[in-house]
Amino acid sequence: MGKVGAGGGSPAGLSALLAGAGLLVLCVPGACGGGSCCPQLPPGSAPRWAATPGGFVGRGPRGRAAATPLPLLGRPLFAVAPGDRALSLERAPGTAASVAMAPRAARRRRSEAEPGKADRGEGASRSPRGMLRDGGQPGPETLERDPDKATRFRMEELRLTSTTFALTGDSAHNQAMVHWSGHNSSVILILTKLYDYNLGSITESSLWRSTDYGTTYEKLNDKVGLKTILSYLYVCPTNKRKIMLLTDPEIESSLLISSDEGATYQKYRLNFYIQSLLFHPKQEDWILAYSQDQKLYSSAEFGRRWQLIQEGVVPNRFYWSVMGSNKEPDLVHLEARTIDGHSQYLTCRMQNCTEANRNKPFPGYIDPDSLIVQDDYVFVQLTSGGRPHYYVSYRRNAFAQMKLPKYALPKDMHVISTDENQVFAAVQEWNQNDTYNLYISDTRGVYFTLALENVQSSRGPEGNIMIDLYEVAGIKGMFLANKKIDNQVKTFITYNKGRDWRLLQAPDTDLRGDPVHCLLPYCSLHLHLKVSENPYTSGIIASRDTAPSIIVASGNIGSELSDSDISMFVSSDAGNTWRQIFEEEHSVLYLDQGGVLVAMKHTSLPIRHLWLSFDEGRSWSKYSFTSIPLFVDGVLGEPGEETLIMTVFGHFSHRSEWQLVKVDYKSIFDRRCAEEDYRPWQLHSQGEACIMGAKRVYKKRKSERKCMQGKYAGAMESEPCVCTEADFDCDYGYERHSNGQCLPAFWFNPSSLSKDCSLGQSYLNSTGYRKVVSNNCTDGVREQYTAKPQKCPGKAPRGLRIVTADGKLTAEQGHNVTLMVQLEEGDVQRTLIQVDFGDGVAVSYVNLSSMEDGIKHVYHNVGIFRVTVQVDNGLGSDSAVLYLHVTCPLEHVHLSLPFVTTKNKEVNATAVLWPSQVGTLTYVWWYGNNTEPLITLEGSISFKFTSEGMNTITVQVSAGNAILQDTKSIAVYEEFRSLRLSFSPNLDDYNPDIPEWRRDISRVIKKSLVEATGVPGEHILVAVLPGLPTAAELFVLPYQDPTGESKRSAEDLEQISELLIHKLNQNSVHFELKPGVQILVHAAHLTAAPLVDLTPTHSGSAMLMLLSVVFVGLAVFVIYKFKRKIPGINVYAQMQNEKEREMVSRVSPTESRPHIPQTELRRPGQLIDEKVDSQLLEVPNSNFESNGVFGSCSVFSRIPTEH
Repeated sequence: MGKVGAGGGSPAGLSALLAGAGLLVLCVPGACGGGSCCPQLPPGSAPRWAATPGGFVGRGPRGRAAATPLPLLGRPLFAVAPGDRALSLERAPGTAASVAMAPRAARRRRSEAEPGKADRGEGASRSPRGMLRDGGQPGPETLERDPDKATRFRMEELRLTSTTFALTGDSAHNQAMVHWSGHNSSVILILTKLYDYNLGSITESSLWRSTDYGTTYEKLNDKVGLKTILSYLYVCPTNKRKIMLLTDPEIESSLLISSDEGATYQKYRLNFYIQSLLFHPKQEDWILAYSQDQKLYSSAEFGRRWQLIQEGVVPNRFYWSVMGSNKEPDLVHLEARTIDGHSQYLTCRMQNCTEANRNKPFPGYIDPDSLIVQDDYVFVQLTSGGRPHYYVSYRRNAFAQMKLPKYALPKDMHVISTDENQVFAAVQEWNQNDTYNLYISDTRGVYFTLALENVQSSRGPEGNIMIDLYEVAGIKGMFLANKKIDNQVKTFITYNKGRDWRLLQAPDTDLRGDPVHCLLPYCSLHLHLKVSENPYTSGIIASRDTAPSIIVASGNIGSELSDSDISMFVSSDAGNTWRQIFEEEHSVLYLDQGGVLVAMKHTSLPIRHLWLSFDEGRSWSKYSFTSIPLFVDGVLGEPGEETLIMTVFGHFSHRSEWQLVKVDYKSIFDRRCAEEDYRPWQLHSQGEACIMGAKRVYKKRKSERKCMQGKYAGAMESEPCVCTEADFDCDYGYERHSNGQCLPAFWFNPSSLSKDCSLGQSYLNSTGYRKVVSNNCTDGVREQYTAKPQKCPGKAPRGLRIVTADGKLTAEQGHNVTLMVQLEEGDVQRTLIQVDFGDGVAVSYVNLSSMEDGIKHVYHNVGIFRVTVQVDNGLGSDSAVLYLHVTCPLEHVHLSLPFVTTKNKEVNATAVLWPSQVGTLTYVWWYGNNTEPLITLEGSISFKFTSEGMNTITVQVSAGNAILQDTKSIAVYEEFRSLRLSFSPNLDDYNPDIPEWRRDISRVIKKSLVEATGVPGEHILVAVLPGLPTAAELFVLPYQDPTGESKRSAEDLEQISELLIHKLNQNSVHFELKPGVQILVHAAHLTAAPLVDLTPTHSGSAMLMLLSVVFVGLAVFVIYKFKRKIPGINVYAQMQNEKEREMVSRVSPTESRPHIPQTELRRPGQLIDEKVDSQLLEVPNSNFESNGVFGSCSVFSRIPTEH
């Protein structure tokens, strides 16, 4: 994955909204002859929504989340939401039409007066792509048209009240920034600029001000200085009367400040060049400024005086404190770079940010460009071992690692939303390329569960990631998403935050009332879910908090989402049903709290008409807003609750001045709405009234009433519902099966929830379910499904680890090294801990809580020290060892050795390194009960085990200042059997080929073998091998109880082996990997041909041994030519009275489901040993490993295994 992101400083292109300053910006591609012609982006506040390439996305707009550094935010130019106050426009010199309205190359042209007609002629009918007729088969219409369901268009031209004002003298200016105060203010400010694309700078500017809602404007150049060139306009988000203008830094670095809505200005010189600004969310005079030389400044006087906070700040990685989560309103969160290039998370007060007063909430360094502070959450990323790890702090508490399902293995992550005390994240997993999985968290943002798989993503114009997810405004928990299924993209909807998803039902009729035969799930409605960065391109979707039932979007009907034959659709019942309203793309503006919809066609031609609907899109009336056709550059609606005035920005030709058309819609209403003009409407999902645990009823204006609503009334009433299973999602570690139950995933151990628990305390024992966050249901099954407090069981210490605080195995001589003692399970409050540092110094602690900050120790000598820790709580004890090198780096080391061997046989252990060439290496080997290590300069050693049992081997590899290690276990027996296993091919689709997955799958296979055969688990060892196709090695072991009695004989092992083969051949061994995915386990054939590496490194004696094996094989074939043997089982035994020799066998990859006769098992007397010295094959990937199984009967060599 990329970096955790929340903003940036590079040009974003297209339209964007400056969050803190309230500026809507449009930069148009193509105005410079190709690509984006946006100038250097205006300095502005750090955005609420933003991201970094391939990284965490900050809080984004409803719709596709952008993942590049965006100091400006994507919003529709048309239909500006309340609170968006300023518009930036741009047009290219030398173009007849505004480049802002330039359509795509293949856009179809239609008459603006006939939105219901296609290009093929008057009244021509078309069938949308993929639309099915006559029982699901494409073909001509057979049913009659239903005029009542057709969208009605009134072609009589009506006139809107409007005035036009020209910005005289600015005909050459190609950019404009507009601020409209709104909220009972009549002031509009416009900054126009001439941007020279050849010079890359602004050469002229003009400032205009209106005090009558845009009817007339006054030019203010003389008030700011006739020679002053202005670059950007800012507005205080908490006091719209306070205005800030920034001069062009190439001429001078100054600020012009106004406290009377731009009537008068005071000029202040700056000694630095501003790149971006961030206004405080509450304090109107507090501002953060980021300079071009990466310094962060603060001002408590609205820019009149500035104070340096920190140098080396990462661009757009600075944040004000969040009220409620931070006690100090002047606290600043920032990411700063150290002298050596590392990044760290710092906090300090805006007026007192000295070295002594800075705090580091996250210990150690973080990945560069990865800090996000958003609502109650702080996110950082830290990469170790080649994998990114994500950490979250909830309400400024200690950081915790974010827990995704174990095998999600994310490559890329975007935080989509942190609303309502929950994190909504999009994760690209190890096996995904152009799709993401949606995950939703618990309240703390730690534990994530899957909400939807394979959500479509694409690249934006600046290379940013766009995720097809849209949050519907006004309805809590409602989302739309485009999911990729079998290379088809389909639109799904959820009303309960991703707990359940369904396809969209297509309209019953088309625009003209013709029937549409579209049967789910083969055909449905599909929508483009992009919040348009340019309002004149396809893919617009809009909804408003003040009109919770109305959704307008572009899309198509068919089997999948298409970029052709795009139409406009509207839903007036929150996505349950849809109607087609236009056959071409239009921009739609919500007026009067959604009581009126205004539609303006996407076209490159000049227009003078628009369409109004008073009945939620069922019928449309044609209105003219200007007497002369206008090339429209943008539209800005009046901010505030009563949005009844809008300004259309455009020009008559490319040489004309900016034309500002003020359109007043108040004249179309004859009165204000009264109580009798409204009707109740209940929110529902396909008839289900309980949405997010409540029944909500809203007031809607009756469609036949043409009155002005005014203020938004909101919901009439809300009643909680009784809790049902539908109000609960699966808890972390659980998956929903076909029967609807949430059961533990194969990798999850439910008992692990109590591992941090102490005797006498309690913990929440999960039922496998958790209530959907923000769900308001009560009673019902809530008690049954809610996690129960449970007393902590007294447990002996288990899973003890001792590590360094930075995770390294090296320390510098004479410097503090911090050691951390970690206990996976056990009563930590009554634990005695003894730590021996290995240098003659030892300490004792009475409980782990006294060691939370680690144990600091200084080593005065260089060497390798054996640090041991012993814990005891009266119920048991555990110990751990750390071999610490006091002085060298390496990326990965893997220890390769057999799973099982016979005693007194030589075992080869090899260290596989990545990268393989790292210079001079020192290998330190620990095995058995040796208290002193074996140190070599070679990566392989041989040794013997003289007693049966489990043994551990640890290798440490030192290269320069880096030391890495790997530890493996090996089982030693006098005699055992083995069998190669294969699986259903579909297992390969879920195999990420990493050691953790192989260990977990081995455990699942072993469990299925025990259940199918009844053989005790102590007799079975399963090891899944690396690589594809997936294979495993099954070992039958002579388990011996602790008393030394009841040891199985060779005949017993043979009987067990026969039973296992019998069950495998009967297809009786299988397991469920995940809901709906069944895996069948087979016995695989083994060939008798030895697999030997014939590289030049082999000695001559090894070649003689190989020839001996060949001759022995021929002899066996002659002796048993009438009794052909299939070596499905290999017998391993120690022959005390014969010379010990070894044979090599390998798996035949072409036979995946063999039938192995039970009577053809090899006995020890039938096997002839030949000792073969095999050399490890070098592999370029550290995930591939080699193994040799040693015994007196045969040896597997060069077969990748877990060890």
